[in-house]
Amino acid sequence: MARFSWAPFAFFFVLAVFTFAIQTVNAGGEGSLRLQDCPNACNVRCSQTQYKSACLEFCNYCCKRCLCVPSGFYGHTGECPCYDNIKTKEGKNKCP
Repeated sequence: MARFSWAPFAFFFVLAVFTFAIQTVNAGGEGSLRLQDCPNACNVRCSQTQYKSACLEFCNYCCKRCLCVPSGFYGHTGECPCYDNIKTKEGKNKCP
C-alpha cells in the first residue's frame, strides 16, 4: 500500500490562504486601512503620476478621512465610496 503524503496538500493550502490574504489587502474597502497605513497606500497610488506632490497631499487627506485608498494607480474609486464622494467646490473629485 502506498503512503499518503500531506506535504503537497499542505503547501497548496498555505499558498491558497496567502493568495486570499494578499487579495483582501489589495481589495481595500471602506475603513480597511489604519492611519499609519495611509502614506504607503498613497505612495503606491501616486507612484506613476506627473504631479506627485499634489497627488500625495490630496490622497493622504482623503485616506485620513475615509481610511481607504482604491487599488491601482487610477480609477477604481468605487472600492471606496467615501473617497469617491469628496468633491472640490467645482464638483470634481478631490481624491486622486
